[in-house]
Order: sequence, then C-alpha cells, then structure tokens
Amino acid sequence: MVQATYVVAGILFILSLAGLSRQESARRGNVLGMIGMALALAATVALALAQSARPWQVTAALILVVLVVGATVGTWRARNVEMTQMPELIALLHSFVGVAAVLVGFGSALSEPGADTVHLVEVFLGVFIGAVTFTGSVVAYLKLSARVRSAPLMLPGRHWLNLAAVVASAALLAWYLGAAGSGAGLVPLILMTVIALALGWHLVASIGGGDMPVVVSMLNSYSGWAAAAAGFMLGNDLLIITGALVGASGAILSYLMCRAMNRSFVSVILGGFGAEGGTVAAAGEQGEHRETFAAEVAELLTNAGSVIVVPGYGMAVAKAQYPVADLVEKLRDRGVRVRFAVHPVAGRLPGHMNVLLAEAKVPYDVVLGMDEINGDFPDTDVVLVIGANDTVNPAAQEDPRSPIAGMPVLEVWRARDVVVFKRSMATGYAGVQNPLFFRENTAMLFGDAKDQVERIIQAL
Repeated sequence: MVQATYVVAGILFILSLAGLSRQESARRGNVLGMIGMALALAATVALALAQSARPWQVTAALILVVLVVGATVGTWRARNVEMTQMPELIALLHSFVGVAAVLVGFGSALSEPGADTVHLVEVFLGVFIGAVTFTGSVVAYLKLSARVRSAPLMLPGRHWLNLAAVVASAALLAWYLGAAGSGAGLVPLILMTVIALALGWHLVASIGGGDMPVVVSMLNSYSGWAAAAAGFMLGNDLLIITGALVGASGAILSYLMCRAMNRSFVSVILGGFGAEGGTVAAAGEQGEHRETFAAEVAELLTNAGSVIVVPGYGMAVAKAQYPVADLVEKLRDRGVRVRFAVHPVAGRLPGHMNVLLAEAKVPYDVVLGMDEINGDFPDTDVVLVIGANDTVNPAAQEDPRSPIAGMPVLEVWRARDVVVFKRSMATGYAGVQNPLFFRENTAMLFGDAKDQVERIIQAL
C-alpha cells in the first residue's frame, strides 16, 4: 500500500511541475503538488509506525509534535510574507533542505558505521551537497533581503580556493571510506562538512546581485539533489524521485535563466554579474536626464493608441501592481491597446513579475514574454518602465565593454516615448549604469511608483 501511494504521489509531482509551466494551469499544478505531498507524508508516517521498534504510540506522538511545529511555522510565515519577500523566503527554505540532508547524513553515519561502501559514499555526498546548499542558501537570503551587500565578493585566487575545497573533500572521502567502522570514521566527515559549509558560503558570496534569479534556481536544484541524497541514505524511493524532479527542474530553469542573460552557467558560478576585474561597474551618469510629472504622463497616455508596461522589482517594492492593473483597465476601456512585457529575469526570482501581475488580476493574455513582444516596440506609442533597470539597458546591445554586453534585453528605446518610474538616478541591482535614462525620447518620473501611478489615474 505504501509503495502504491508513493507511485501515485510521484505521478502527482510530475503533473504538478507540468501545471506550473503555464500561468493558466499554475494553480492546478500547486494543488496537485499539495495532494501529492499529503499522500507522501501519510504513507511515510504509516511506514514509520509499522517499522518502529518502540511502541507505536510513542512514535506517533513524536511525529505529531514535529508536524504541528512545522505546519505552524510554515503557515505563519506563508501568511505574513510580502510578495517582495518571496525570493528570500524561498532561498531560506532551500537552506532547510540542505541542513536536513546534513543531519540525516550524520544520523545515518552514527547508526550504521559499518555499512557497505556504496552507502558510505551516499552519506558523504549527501552531507557535502547539503552543507553547500545550506550556507549558499543563507548567503542568498542575506543578499536578497539586503542584510549584506549584493556586490560579488572577489577574494584573490577565489577559483583556486573552490578547487582546493573540492580536492580536499575528495581526499577526505578516501579517508572516510578507509576509517569506516572505527571511532575515527566521523573525523573526516566532520572536516568535510566544515569545508563544504565554507565552499557554499564562498560560492554564493562571489556571485553578484544581477545573477540572483539564476542563484535562486541553482539553489533550488542543489536542494533537490540534497533531498535525493537523503532519500538514498534513508532508502526512501519517493524522496529519491522527488529530489531528482526538483534537482532536474531547477537545473533546467537555471539553464533557461542563463540563456535569457546570454551567460553560461559556469560564468555565473565563477564570477559576479555586473563586475569586471573584481570591481563593480562604473555608475556615473552619461548625460542629462529629462524629468516629467504625472499630469504630463497622463496626457501622453490619453493620446496613445498602444502602450506597453515593463514591470521590474521596483514595482514589487512599491506594491504598485494594483494601481498599475487599475490604470491598464482604464486605458483598455478607452480603446488603448495595453500589454505587459516581462523579461525572463525580471525581479529577484524566475516568474516573480508574473505572480505579482496575477495577484493584481491582470489578464493572462496581455502578459507577454520578451521574445513575444520585443518586435512590437517600434510600433508602440508609450512604454512605461516601472521599477525595471538592467532588463531595459541598451548598453547590452551597444557597448561591448559593458558587463552586461550580449544580454538579451527589452528594446523599449525603440518606442516613440518612454517613461521610466524610479526613485532616483541610482543604478540597478547589478550596479550597471543605464544610458536609456539619458535618451531624447525618455522621461524620468521620480518618486514612489504606487503614488505616481495613482496620480496618473487621477489626472486621466
């Protein structure tokens, strides 16, 4: 019965991933995943009770305490988290998976010190992957929540440090296999854990803020492999399947994010986006900008036949998605063609902008990806860039010396008029100046995006 339930849960997880591939089916995908996880937990608890060496009532009480604590904390955080905090929450959740794999590994090492070589390798790799995932996810959380600087940490010989950590861990694996069954067997495992924790911290600390969407999906993949490793250690088939699904989907997502930024996965791991020669790119202004005001923008929109809205993380911070949705509805009622252009790495998380727009009840059919809408900018009257920066930077195409050279961007500057909503002339998250702000057809609307959109609506 348990194995049959695991099969059903595994199929539901696959259907869940398939559902998450499109906005229209994303809710169904989430529900299927929740049902699959409920079945998986129920089957695992039933198996634990059946195999328990202690009275089943004691085992049931222990499991119940853990489930109540976990469910309480998880529900509290999910109900209180802001949408702008979702990326750092997800990074933090990845760290839980990592530390769980480490604890399972040490539990397995202590309970089965004389296990066969294959199991010992599983334990060692599970702890290694889990430790890297744990500290890497914590650093990502700190960067995303602005508790530490987003700029990449550029230590001298940083690549050699990473390589030395991997080589040292391989040597410790040989020691661990040779010392298995003796009292000294835990020593190499502990030493490797310390090295892996430092490696995870350094890997993510060395990655710049502009690569955070890739980092989140990369850590998602790491957490999946850590879960799969825990499944091997525990002999749990469903945990292996689930971990493999998460690991593979995270790896595919990382590849898609890298392709959207015209960067290789290796270059993301080895260096910081927005950095060159160990320093963040120069942020000085490149000309004079032109300021506009809400009433002038309202007049532009009144005379426009087509409008494209480009959302970015600034829109999420200002919680401007609701008045933006209201503005779009009013413009459409007037016969204006309005659409959204979403860059694949807009925000701090893959799909972040799509979720925000769905939350504000923006129709799915007007939310388009970069490849679908990039060719329409020359025929567009007005583009509203709300909180976006690096994803609309023309330097990616025009300046081969730019740190973001070659990155596909939304070609908003080809429209008749561009209005950029920003709090100031500061650079974006990647620390790269944007020459778009100084173009003749660009006007800067300074202030809180939510307030400014509401003023535009009043002026309309």
